[in-house]
Amino acid sequence: MTPFGARLRALRADRGVTLKHLAEALQVSAAYLSALEHGKRGAPSAGLVHQVNEYFGLIWDDADDLSRLARLSNPRVTVNTAGLTPEQTALANRLAQVIGRLPPETVASLHAVLDTTTPQAKPRLRRAAPSRSGERRSD
Repeated sequence: MTPFGARLRALRADRGVTLKHLAEALQVSAAYLSALEHGKRGAPSAGLVHQVNEYFGLIWDDADDLSRLARLSNPRVTVNTAGLTPEQTALANRLAQVIGRLPPETVASLHAVLDTTTPQAKPRLRRAAPSRSGERRSD
């Protein structure tokens, strides 16, 4: 199951919505939604995520969270380690071999480590403020 699939299933359960009813409302097949929930299909399109947000009335943080989960929901991940160190390649291979056997506590710990080492988004560049004469400053 993918993070998006788990959240979609929880939303349906919390609101008493059947797979068939949601599929009709979104104009997709129930088989497709079931495959999404079970991680047998790739990450959903942005359009489908938007439809789900609208259907369930998700806004702001909840809608952003569902979109983030969709981006993290590719069930067939490939890691290209070309150009990385041997240690990084070994780590990717070891993780691929054991990920299915890791207990939830270890998975949570790995997420915590990655959260502390993930680079922050670059700050946006600001345009120079116009001078009083209407020209831009070129400091």
